[in-house]
Amino acid sequence: MKMNNFPFGANNSVGGLSVENGRLINNRKDGETGIAQASRYRSQMKKQYKIDCIADGIERAKMRMDHDNDIYEY
Repeated sequence: MKMNNFPFGANNSVGGLSVENGRLINNRKDGETGIAQASRYRSQMKKQYKIDCIADGIERAKMRMDHDNDIYEY
């Protein structure tokens, strides 16, 4: 039976770590706690809400300029 030097088969990559030219290369994502992740999601949601409000205001202004009667439908 032929033994190879790779304990996980012929693939040099395990869990985001790879071997290139005899060096171990870390290709993993940066670690982030759950609280930091929730905070990032919350700030993204707040930013998206502001963008939606501005877009809605622009749309309403355009409707008023066109004298559209369906502006108060929403």
